[in-house]
Amino acid sequence: MTILPKLGGKIASIRVCDQELLQAPLAPYGPRTQTMAFDEGDASGWDECLPSVAPCTVDTAAGKVSVPDHGDLWRQAWKTVATTENSATMHAECFSLPLALERTATLVETKKGWRLGLAYKVTNTGTAPAPWSWGAHPLFTAEAGDRIVLPESIHEMRVEGSGGNRLGQGGDKVSWPVAELAKGGQADLSVAEEPTTGIGDKLFTGRLTATENFCALERPKAGLRIRVSFDPAVTPYLGLWLCYGGWPDKAGPKQVCVAMEPTTAPVDSLAIGGPWSLVLAPGESFSWPMIVNLETLQDVN
Repeated sequence: MTILPKLGGKIASIRVCDQELLQAPLAPYGPRTQTMAFDEGDASGWDECLPSVAPCTVDTAAGKVSVPDHGDLWRQAWKTVATTENSATMHAECFSLPLALERTATLVETKKGWRLGLAYKVTNTGTAPAPWSWGAHPLFTAEAGDRIVLPESIHEMRVEGSGGNRLGQGGDKVSWPVAELAKGGQADLSVAEEPTTGIGDKLFTGRLTATENFCALERPKAGLRIRVSFDPAVTPYLGLWLCYGGWPDKAGPKQVCVAMEPTTAPVDSLAIGGPWSLVLAPGESFSWPMIVNLETLQDVN
């Protein structure tokens, strides 16, 4: 695993033997500004989205603030707090809101493969209450035929966005795994498609229960299963970004990936409030875990 502290604490690479599991850079790594769009950068690997995924303007106790595309932290240099042979603790500061994130990543070998454990803590470093939301942004590379596995109790997803409105408008509901297409026909959303399809769909679950605490990507050609686990008591939603050549919208290289994104909110914008909305008092902290198990398929039941 390779982490780049100066480039937003990005987990740039997770390799198992000769298999790279994360989306390759669409452009060379380079400096980031506080206002650039996410697709102006490398749009690769694994970033942390805080305090919003979508760019937005938010009313706060301290006044209106503007949060940029995919949040603050992928643009900021992170500080390395501590390291061991198999772990790294890093610290990052937001600039749109007075929030600090600490993330400890620990990689260990298991009987079935490897486990990446992540422990997060966000703290309000300011003097006024601060709204926030977080979403993991791991872009796992995918090939046609790879399969996305959700808990059997999940039968419906909400559309956040769908390229060409393939699945309908934002806010529409679709069945999982087989969805009705807006222009007729059906698609099995649990099966990755060819990059020539130009698909780009962002979906969210509803609020999850204690047993609905995972999502997996099975990659037969790679011989691996990537299983993301989380705690719905603190991160109660899951976002799915299914991109098979459908983004960025501009000319040039495209993402071909599946992002399994535990999150605190079922919407990309912090400006959209609901029962999921979170606010930290000055000095208050909030912590949550996330685990990624990398398992060889022959060991998976």
